[in-house]
Amino acid sequence: MRHWLVQMRKAKGFTQDETAKLAGISRSYYAEIEQGRKDASGRAAKLISSALDFDMNLFFANVGRESRQNPKKIA
Repeated sequence: MRHWLVQMRKAKGFTQDETAKLAGISRSYYAEIEQGRKDASGRAAKLISSALDFDMNLFFANVGRESRQNPKKIA
């Protein structure tokens, strides 16, 4: 889950559907990106960041990347 993306969207008061429409992508694709099931393409990152007014590099920065898997505990 990309919690930072959910927070950005909710801060604007948008639903996933509204965000997807503003970005010009399908709601299902947006949801998969937000849930961390898919990585955003460069084009999608640009469209989403423009719709939500943030720097698209967040999609590609270490702070913007959240693991799709649960982190393993080191014993």
